[in-house]
Amino acid sequence: MIKCVLSGVALLFCCALFAQSRELKPGMKITKSMTIRKSAYTLASPTGDTLPIILIEGDNITVDFNHATLRSRMDPNRPDSFRGVAIIIRNSKKVSIRNLNVHGYRIAVHAINVQNLVLENCDLSYNYRPRLLSTPEKENMADWMSYHHNEKNEWLRYGAAIYLEKCDKATVRKCRVTGGQNALMITQTNNSSIYDNDFSFNSGIGIGMYRSSNNSIMHNRIIFNVRGYSHGVYQRGQDSAGILMYEQSSNNLVYKNNVTHGGDGLFLWAGQTTMDTGQGGCNDNLIIGNDFSYAPTNGIEVTFSRNQVISNRIFECTHGIWGGYSYETQITGNQFRNNRTAIAIEHGQDNTIHNNLFIKDREAIRLWSRKQQPADWGYATNRDTRSRNYVVVSNSFNDHEIVYNITGTDTLNIFDNTYSTGIKRIFKTDSSVMEMDTSFSQYWYDSLSVENSYPTPDVPHKDPFKGAGRYAGRKNIIITEWGPYDFQSPLIRQTNPAGKSDTL
Repeated sequence: MIKCVLSGVALLFCCALFAQSRELKPGMKITKSMTIRKSAYTLASPTGDTLPIILIEGDNITVDFNHATLRSRMDPNRPDSFRGVAIIIRNSKKVSIRNLNVHGYRIAVHAINVQNLVLENCDLSYNYRPRLLSTPEKENMADWMSYHHNEKNEWLRYGAAIYLEKCDKATVRKCRVTGGQNALMITQTNNSSIYDNDFSFNSGIGIGMYRSSNNSIMHNRIIFNVRGYSHGVYQRGQDSAGILMYEQSSNNLVYKNNVTHGGDGLFLWAGQTTMDTGQGGCNDNLIIGNDFSYAPTNGIEVTFSRNQVISNRIFECTHGIWGGYSYETQITGNQFRNNRTAIAIEHGQDNTIHNNLFIKDREAIRLWSRKQQPADWGYATNRDTRSRNYVVVSNSFNDHEIVYNITGTDTLNIFDNTYSTGIKRIFKTDSSVMEMDTSFSQYWYDSLSVENSYPTPDVPHKDPFKGAGRYAGRKNIIITEWGPYDFQSPLIRQTNPAGKSDTL
């Protein structure tokens, strides 16, 4: 009798929970915590990209979607036709979204003016991505993107799985985005944590930031966010990137992420404000312990700014680090291998390069300047743009055609470096190089020998580097008409598009 009573209570409890769950319906507005009934919902999106299927608004709300799947009615074979916004969250505080699956829309989740937002354990894959016009044989310029402006949310034209706008102290963790164009895009969003996510095999950007500072990007798998590449034919990347950091995005931490096979691994640009005035920049970002290998263009691009690039792995890129107009930037403890140029900096100032390991790069370090700057360029009008004041200390150089290729640069301290017997030429310079000192400097040696500690928050995470060796090499970047091949299904392709064979 007692067992029967207990069983009846359990049954009533389960029925009560089921009754409390809600079905998703078009035009639904959620203003309080709830659990969504687990099901596959096929819901058409409203016309345009401003009205959502589901609107969430209010404070202290937790919505557990219970692994429900929200899918559009659009043809899944035509992701370039996807439109609409699945979910908008706006003007709220402390909203948590968990266990949500969304596929087939231009934007899966758009949050606007939400403080302390949490997105957790969501799969927002297979949303909008355009059909690419470049072929293995020839690049098409129409595939190039531009993320230089986002003052009026211009980035929305490219779609996104997650788009956060003015969402300070957001947390995005354990989410997955693949098979789209852009995974996570944030604008005017500060003091947020983005960790333990998998944003891979997308045709545009893994994580993009605009006017966003003091954020932590940690332990994420952000591989194969790339387009504009055909192995042995062309390799310009068309402004795709694993991580994009634009326009006055400063004091961010980028720590122990796997960011291989991106158009750029990390693409950092100070922004139009700096280009017009010479002021500001994407400054004081700490880029530490990541893998930015196998980028068609630059493993790391850090331009017109001041940053720290420490203990990263950068193999087989066109440029390991491109640092045009960078200043007071510290490049320390990194591993470079098989890049065309490991470090390339034009018009840089007061940069230090020390304790790095260079192996088999065609050029290890390239420093130079142009004789003239564009007359209508605000940055050059308001800033000293000479190439000057470099310290290159305690690096190991191995098997290069050229170690230092330097022109148009003034005041260099180069000492206490080691050079292997496999190097063909150590210095390639001319009369435009002034005040190069190769004698030992106790001041610089002591200054650069101080061990620094860096704030690296401890958060629960999977190993983002596990199994990475399977994809080693740029040869594994295979671009289809919809973006990077993800190795999950058969593919018939011409193995050598540069050749004349018709063999597939």
